[in-house]
Amino acid sequence: MRVAFAPAKINLMLAITGVRADGFHNLVSLVAPLNFGDHLWLETPAGLDADELLCDFPGVPTDGTNLVMKAAAVFRREHPAAPFVRFTLDKRTPHGAGLGGGSSDAAAALLLLNDATGRPVSAARLAELAAELGSDCPLFLDGAPVVMRGRGERVEKLSEAERSALSGRRLLLFKPDFGVSTVEAYKAMKADGRMYRPEPESEAFLSEWRADAAKAPLPLYNNMELAVFAKHLALPALLDELRAKFALAPRMSGSGSACFALLPEGFDAKPAIAAIRAAWGDSAFVIETSLR
Repeated sequence: MRVAFAPAKINLMLAITGVRADGFHNLVSLVAPLNFGDHLWLETPAGLDADELLCDFPGVPTDGTNLVMKAAAVFRREHPAAPFVRFTLDKRTPHGAGLGGGSSDAAAALLLLNDATGRPVSAARLAELAAELGSDCPLFLDGAPVVMRGRGERVEKLSEAERSALSGRRLLLFKPDFGVSTVEAYKAMKADGRMYRPEPESEAFLSEWRADAAKAPLPLYNNMELAVFAKHLALPALLDELRAKFALAPRMSGSGSACFALLPEGFDAKPAIAAIRAAWGDSAFVIETSLR
């Protein structure tokens, strides 16, 4: 049996720069995986005549609509000789959160299948297959922070200095008991073109940090907040409270509804966690974790 960690991710910076001719949106994003996420197991028991997925997390489909099963189908198209497998998914990343949980699971499935069959598919081709499954799937193949561009399929690795500046940073990750429709968020941005941030401005903002990653402030930004916060008022209300009471700089990740706040060294997170639960109730998801 093989196992892979499928980390959740956050968008430290997410600048949606405009809509493309193909209907997707262009973006510039600094994305970092977390030391929190799902685990996916793969085994090849005798007698299987089709791929299987087991998961006991409520609401997670185990049929062909799950990205793990879609990843298996894509890999099998590329390498028809692959044996049928049984996946077992230990699901921890909340759904509808903007944390890339499904995409990360799909990337883990591709890596597991490739390892289990002697790595017949190159890393470059795996990235192409991952891009077929979702715009943010390729970023999870390396398990390290990256810069994403285009609709998310263009992934640039960070330098060692940049990765070192991010690795191990503590943060609070929190989500209310509701999700946000990514499709609706993009539609709202498209309806109001003023929400886009020009690409040159976005690249310049990112470059300021990359020029001296060890000392420069992180480029925390997300213009999808403009679309999401107008509808989901509980999100900006809590983030404003965390800024005022604890001097934190919380942001929404992706299209939400998950948010995060980086924690200063020595910061006691317990009062902030209590404030989150007081605002959003005991059904809110809250965890302290760190960047990988």
